[in-house]
Amino acid sequence: MSTAATVVELKQITKSFPGVVANDSISLTLRKGEIHALLGENGAGKSTLMNILFGLYQPDHGTIEINGKQVTIDNPNKAIKLGIGMVHQHFKLVQPFTVTENIILGMEPKKGLNIDYKSASAQVAKLSEQYGLQVDPNAKIQDISVGMQQRVEIMKTLFRGADILIFDEPTAVLTPQEIVELMAIMKRLVEEGKSIILITHKLKEIMEISDRVTIIRRGKVIDTVDTNNTNPNELAAKMVGRDVTFQIDKQEPAAGEPVLQLNEVKMQNKDGIPVLNGLNLQVRAGEIVGIAGVDGNGQTELIEAITGLRKINSGSIKLSGKEIANLPVRKIIESGLSHIPEDRHKHGLVLDFSISENMVLETYYKHPYSKSGFIDQKTVDRHAEELVEQFDVRTPSIYTKARSLSGGNQQKAIIAREIDKNPDLLIAAQPTRGLDVGAIEFVHRQLIEQRDKGKAVLLISFELDEIMNVSDRIAVIYEGRIVGEVRPQDTNDQELGLMMAGFMEQGGQSHG
Repeated sequence: MSTAATVVELKQITKSFPGVVANDSISLTLRKGEIHALLGENGAGKSTLMNILFGLYQPDHGTIEINGKQVTIDNPNKAIKLGIGMVHQHFKLVQPFTVTENIILGMEPKKGLNIDYKSASAQVAKLSEQYGLQVDPNAKIQDISVGMQQRVEIMKTLFRGADILIFDEPTAVLTPQEIVELMAIMKRLVEEGKSIILITHKLKEIMEISDRVTIIRRGKVIDTVDTNNTNPNELAAKMVGRDVTFQIDKQEPAAGEPVLQLNEVKMQNKDGIPVLNGLNLQVRAGEIVGIAGVDGNGQTELIEAITGLRKINSGSIKLSGKEIANLPVRKIIESGLSHIPEDRHKHGLVLDFSISENMVLETYYKHPYSKSGFIDQKTVDRHAEELVEQFDVRTPSIYTKARSLSGGNQQKAIIAREIDKNPDLLIAAQPTRGLDVGAIEFVHRQLIEQRDKGKAVLLISFELDEIMNVSDRIAVIYEGRIVGEVRPQDTNDQELGLMMAGFMEQGGQSHG
């Protein structure tokens, strides 16, 4: 491998923001045809470093060389000209546009004065074919799955001729099946002579796909190692600065009365297509029920039905014995529900509000935060300080805007707010999406603690390991129905995989 030419060399890159040195004299090389993983906790400085390489930020000190030449990358267009493409963790797509319109945006091929959609669409189809991406050029972004949207992002970089690809937490939003497909896509890219920097904190993926790993902790490079010469435990310890346990310690559940009961719940989407097909499910006090399924089988709709974000067509949803189907969201929340949403930006935070304001989004109108119709800012701030401390949310201050926190710290802020409401039912949707091992360990402990306090916890996750490790009972969702329930100790990935793909059904009814 070492004979390969160096395509990127970052030398002594330093970047500070108010109150934090994000990159502290970082050096890194990327060789042609390699997958180089960049590993670190949330907020370690990985994304900052890659945003510098992609021209979104300017370094305070340090130099960048591309193919042996020193360059200044002062905007993304310059990066694209140099053959650098970036697939961001939070996609930069225009929702109402089609796949093709998004891919050619800013580089529209012309036929006379008009945009030549036909040739663009053909080109997109060809790229899709070449890299096994299976994207429909004419689909609208708002109608395709998250995994497909990510492929559109990858195609955007390829359409612009990128040879150096930066993937920022690319598997954070994917199902196990999509992750396998993405790995294959990445291998194919490298075989075709592309070079990849992969920002991630998923050790399994690093071991599986990368050639080398650079570990960053709190803005400094700790080490660069060949993947063949290391193991997950060593990487985790270097990343967080202590040993990390991958096994979850938890007692047997002492499940009580049903807290959440769904009976024959049916829901159609806006085109009248059924998305929930007579779904039955119950979650009892003091247990964690994990929902396993391939993305797009009704998980999102199930959450939206329970939380009141979407109306159901028929059936019953009871929370602590009280019917909550189609009630206003606030009424449902007040009935004892907390919700860690799957999309933290869309439904979890108001990004331009401070951390302090975000901590009372659902309770600001109540005592003690509101007095005679006015918000008591002192009380709100004190409350935020307590939660930030208790849940180790790393933020320069409680007045910092939510958008400037790292993904993991945004997630911790949401979890702090939702658990603080002391709910009877906690819905955790993809709660560890995009988090590092240290933060994942923390989230899992919080969920188990809620369970041990006698709360009902509904966990929806695409991470099979998470479902197997954290759940007391696993309900498999397929095409909008629960097709089987198993206990983690009585099943394995293969069996779950078959049920998730609809090849195996357990009697069709849910077993409580």
